[in-house]
Amino acid sequence: MADDDAINAALGLGDNREAVYDVSVELSAVLGTANLPIAQLLKLGRGAVVELDRKVNDPVDLYVNRKRVCRAEVVVVEDHLAVTITEVLKRAAD
Repeated sequence: MADDDAINAALGLGDNREAVYDVSVELSAVLGTANLPIAQLLKLGRGAVVELDRKVNDPVDLYVNRKRVCRAEVVVVEDHLAVTITEVLKRAAD
């Protein structure tokens, strides 16, 4: 329940949880980012490698509707990638 309260607070829901249970949201897990000049981006093709700003085992950021709400670790569940939430942010960050 404490994690639910933290997520509700991060999303600004307060005690109005039930009012939004059926609302769909976009959840994104961001592994890292990279800044590339357009010229370099246009040269990318199949098999190209783009180095991200994160290291192996660094946490990924979870965004709900483009607001960062959690940090997580990447795990493998059967043959799919998944995430395990390691930290719920107290306040949604951009």
